[in-house]
Amino acid sequence: MSNLTRRSFIKMAAAGTATASTISFPFIAHAATRKVVVIGGGAGGATAAKYIAKAGGGSIDVTLIEANEHYHSCFLSNEVIIGERKIDTIKFGYDGLAKYGVKVVKGTATGIDPEAKKVTIQDGTTFVYDRLVVSPGVAFKWDTIDGYSENAIEKMPHAWKAGPQTTLLGKQLAAMKQGGTVIITAPANPFRCPPGPYERASLFAHYLKEHNPTAKILLLDAKEKFAKQGLFEQGWKKLYGYGTDNSMIEWLPPSDEGNVVGVDVDNMTVIAGEMEEEITGDVINVIPPQTAGKIAFAGGLVDKSGWCPINKKTFESTLQKNIHVIGDAAIASKMPKSAYAANSQAKVCAIAVVAGLKEVDMGTPSYLNTCYSILGEDYGISVAAVYRLDEEKNLIAPIKGAGGVSPMDASDEDKKREVVYAYSWFENIVHDMFN
Repeated sequence: MSNLTRRSFIKMAAAGTATASTISFPFIAHAATRKVVVIGGGAGGATAAKYIAKAGGGSIDVTLIEANEHYHSCFLSNEVIIGERKIDTIKFGYDGLAKYGVKVVKGTATGIDPEAKKVTIQDGTTFVYDRLVVSPGVAFKWDTIDGYSENAIEKMPHAWKAGPQTTLLGKQLAAMKQGGTVIITAPANPFRCPPGPYERASLFAHYLKEHNPTAKILLLDAKEKFAKQGLFEQGWKKLYGYGTDNSMIEWLPPSDEGNVVGVDVDNMTVIAGEMEEEITGDVINVIPPQTAGKIAFAGGLVDKSGWCPINKKTFESTLQKNIHVIGDAAIASKMPKSAYAANSQAKVCAIAVVAGLKEVDMGTPSYLNTCYSILGEDYGISVAAVYRLDEEKNLIAPIKGAGGVSPMDASDEDKKREVVYAYSWFENIVHDMFN
């Protein structure tokens, strides 16, 4: 990093799990109760619900609607797949939010009525709101890959929403024959967790190097370049022979016929490139193209891009008044679709919601993101950024010199330290979300 040292940024990022903005929360004195409903209990929604309730001081009735009883984090789920951690280590409940006064409702939001300010869940129960926060995550665009559908995920799992798919892909990897081939397909931008497919390839290679050393990983990509590419390729060369005849990982961009256009689920085959070459795999991990979560469409929050346009200061939808959209579904300028970005956005959104209810100015927010990737034993890399709002252009842009990526000449000790930071980051963010 340049002006901001990596150690300083880590301290700042850790502090950011408590306050993601340089401005303070406005406090609402006890008065008539206002109602805020939050849809989605992930890194964005759970954080927003907690911080709105804290800032409200008891005068805001906060209800969190979440379809699942437990949250399974996508971050560190690749370690679950390769057997280096148990699924329960990425599983979290919502009981900790009760101490802030958040009411958690287990249910799937099926409808939003912006005029009546009402949310409906699958059993017909309705919830009225003064402000609504929608953090729906992503949905998969099944119809963009010929032959792939939701019915195919038991044979070709995506494991891009953690939980049963995570354990299924892990079982398939462990059961693969010696010398077999793993195929991972990476989608076009934008999608959740841009470095994720490449960390997955890295950790699969880490596992196979010990348990199935003659196996190969074929990474078929819809993009000509990817996040932290130089750092990943440097790590692959050191750890897995990348670029040699004995490389465990082969990455193919569209220019090398790497774009997957179809699959044959029954025959465990993918069809790639303009020549529509058929490639057979023993384990096939299809990560489909993505769009905003389903409820965002039902609420009229999505534009023709498939994502949700927002006011970048408040995260209020530009399509529906009094509804805020955060996390992966939001079009948040230069901020990536990552857990930490969602967590940071949630805190800015909480400030905006409370300020809006109080009818005061929220001030100018700032935003943070940091993302760690583990490539192998004692080998980690990261990217970090601090963002500033350009209110006139409705743009969130990184501040030049604040943040950066792991240096290419990092020492072995630095790479080992990045892994320690990654685990510390994980503990901090899940504690911030649920406790």
